[in-house]
Amino acid sequence: MSESAQRHNQPERRRSDRTALRLGATIREANRGRVEARLIDISTHGCRVEAISGASPDAWLWLNIAGLETQYCRVVWHCDEFVGLEFETPLAEAVLDRLLQDNQQLSEAAIRELRDIAVRTHRLATTQADADIQRLAELSNRCAIEAVVGGFRLGEADRAGSGKPTLSDGAAPAAAPLPVRR
Repeated sequence: MSESAQRHNQPERRRSDRTALRLGATIREANRGRVEARLIDISTHGCRVEAISGASPDAWLWLNIAGLETQYCRVVWHCDEFVGLEFETPLAEAVLDRLLQDNQQLSEAAIRELRDIAVRTHRLATTQADADIQRLAELSNRCAIEAVVGGFRLGEADRAGSGKPTLSDGAAPAAAPLPVRR
């Protein structure tokens, strides 16, 4: 069985769910300067960032995210500007919950960024070796879903602020007429 086929049959290795979060960050490898990064998503055990970095898999670096202590991380994978990191010491659930609570609703700009990442990672997946295709396809799918969910929540918040009925009010949204095919 090929390496790609084996990987598709393996159970998910992630220890905890990731949550989309668009925050500014910096990463720094030993004996190198800081590099600007953008957090894509995070869990108690790691995160994915977008950064121009030469870090190779299994390299160790420091990740600085506003609101968190600097995290020492291992590079799990790296493909172009996307990097998967594993925290040396997992975040406490309460710390992650607080970070997520403080940044609960994605802004319109963050939603656009997630859509852009979804498109870029999809394109990138079509040009990469088997080892990176699954990671990039999963990242593309996850960012697309988070952009849709974030857009829905933002729309709900806008409607709630304007007094219009929302789905959470129990009101059904007005349905657009379905096109009739003949």
